[in-house]
Amino acid sequence: MKGCSALLLALSLVMTAAASVVGLGMWRTARLDAPATMAASLAQFTPTLASTATPTLTPTATLAPTATATPTPAPLYTPAQPAALLTGIRHEWQTWNNCGPATLAMNLSFFGSPLDQAAIGAVLRPYPDDKNVSPYELVNFAQSQGYHAAELVNGNDDLLRTLVSNGIPVLLETWHEPEPNDGLGHYRLLVGYDDSLQQWTLYDSYDAAGLVSAETYAGIRMEYARLAAWWKIFNRAFVLVYPPEQAPMVAAILTDFGVTPARMWTDAEVRARAELSLDANDAFAWFNLGSSLTQQGRTAEAAEAFDRARALGLPWRMLWYQFGPFAAYLAEGRVQDVLVLTDEIIAVTDSIEEIHYWRARALMAAGDIAGATASVARSLQIAPTFPLALELRMSLTATTQ
Repeated sequence: MKGCSALLLALSLVMTAAASVVGLGMWRTARLDAPATMAASLAQFTPTLASTATPTLTPTATLAPTATATPTPAPLYTPAQPAALLTGIRHEWQTWNNCGPATLAMNLSFFGSPLDQAAIGAVLRPYPDDKNVSPYELVNFAQSQGYHAAELVNGNDDLLRTLVSNGIPVLLETWHEPEPNDGLGHYRLLVGYDDSLQQWTLYDSYDAAGLVSAETYAGIRMEYARLAAWWKIFNRAFVLVYPPEQAPMVAAILTDFGVTPARMWTDAEVRARAELSLDANDAFAWFNLGSSLTQQGRTAEAAEAFDRARALGLPWRMLWYQFGPFAAYLAEGRVQDVLVLTDEIIAVTDSIEEIHYWRARALMAAGDIAGATASVARSLQIAPTFPLALELRMSLTATTQ
């Protein structure tokens, strides 16, 4: 019995092991060949990864930029005041025909110059009876003394006020008419004004009408309207003289007022035409138009404008100081007109170098070389350093060689 029990026990163990092996194989087969429903379930299953914690950045406070004030450039000049007066000017009463040197001496004295009219006149008027010192001569002399200087036209009252308000006297080329039909060119130095009185203050080397004081000279007063009429005759020409350190200020003023060499002649033309639109019989407007056109090289139009001015009537000394008609007429081939005009002036006075120069130009154009040579020699006798006459003499010399 003991034998059978052992055999039965052995068989029982073998059968259990086999069942276990078969069961394990079936499980594995089911895992590899799963039903469709299970495969679908597996296909639909998307593993979810555990999220990695992303650190939250705390924004760093951005400081607002501190506003940096842009410095405003200091203005180069101050606006015109209701009234202004320059002092510290040494006045001089002129000697014979010496208003140019005398007025320039007064102008320079404002900046500390000790030169008087005699010293300046010895350079600008070596011939005692010279009737005219042109603005360019004043400019050249001032520059030779180390100053900045400029000759300009088409000035206006607001510009004058602004210059004086900023410490710049203005040397004006004006007319002066002490008696009817006896007018002549005359320089005056503008040193002040008063809008409430409508008056300018001028240092005048000749005119004593309207003296501010009968004791110590303090200038003369002149109505705005009176100076406007006399200044217009010279196309509102003026000379500025100032130390080099004031050049930026003066340049800024002139630029802002549009009175610069680049545009002053075209603006003067516009102004003259505007005046003629109001009064077609304004002889001085026609003359200023002619001068402005000549400077632009439009000599045909200029000659017509000068003809209109002369037909309307000009002061008999007008061409002692302004020579635009000669330039325009010669450019247009009107040689005889220049000879007639210069002859008329020389019959009255033989002491204006520019008249002899223009006569020499006309004679040269007419083929009279000997006459031209004599005329240019007379011009240089009056003014030995006259640049245009020196240049013409060289041309005449070359012609005869």
